Amino acid sequence: MFRSPVLDEIRGLDPEKDHQRIIYLSTRIDFPFDTTRSLEFALFRTFSVPSIAALLDKTGEFQHRAQKRYDDTDIIVSELMERGYDSERGRAALRRMNQLHGRFAIANEDFLYVLSTFVFEPIRWNERFGWRPMRAEERLAMFYFWREVGRRMNIQRLPSDYDSFERFNVDYERTHYYFTEANHRVGAATRELFASWFPRLLRPLVRRTIYAMLDDPLIKAFGFPEPSPPWRRLVSAALRSRALCLRWLPRRRRPVLRTELTQRSYPDGYQIERLGPPEKATV
Repeated sequence: MFRSPVLDEIRGLDPEKDHQRIIYLSTRIDFPFDTTRSLEFALFRTFSVPSIAALLDKTGEFQHRAQKRYDDTDIIVSELMERGYDSERGRAALRRMNQLHGRFAIANEDFLYVLSTFVFEPIRWNERFGWRPMRAEERLAMFYFWREVGRRMNIQRLPSDYDSFERFNVDYERTHYYFTEANHRVGAATRELFASWFPRLLRPLVRRTIYAMLDDPLIKAFGFPEPSPPWRRLVSAALRSRALCLRWLPRRRRPVLRTELTQRSYPDGYQIERLGPPEKATV
């Protein structure tokens, strides 16, 4: 079994003071694939909240520009995680994100919930499918990192500790998940975006796999077909098998930087200041 090349450094860092460095090491060297997939499903979870889905449904962003909406979010989040929120590019990403959000009337509680999914969904994914378990320093760094981002977004009533934020996340989902037509439209558009990344013949299988990855409250909130228990077990077993295989492969030593990958919506590169929907996309 090959040892992670970043663990020794992570052990020597303070998760509150050094959370930006820990996030970089953890998400871009040890868990790049897992971080991306978990954050995709984190956003998917937020679309089952009627107030969030209703706003997205009214803008039409997912129905008409799903890939661009995905790429814009991916770029902004990646700029923050890879460059740091206090870097020049990180500040530009935050400024652009605040400009885009400022067009809409978004409840503070909804902002808090979306932020909480960025903390806890990567952690929960790791508990199920990680090739090694996250250390406490990494889990706490997730909290401190996104809390600082939340402060720079002017989100109010940010929890002061990890446990209270997790309780908020669980309580919010229990009281806010229920079916609406807007949920279904936004969820279906997102599902079709994910399916579009695969050859046409594989897309029915991709849809079934997505359903298997969603828990029962999400399935009901989106109005998706309920997956069979055997298929759910098969999908989970496949991801756990991947994790077992990764434990025996040579460890990655170079970071995977999503900001340096070619984005589908920006084959010639992007400018942070131009990310997001057109100015007319207001509600």
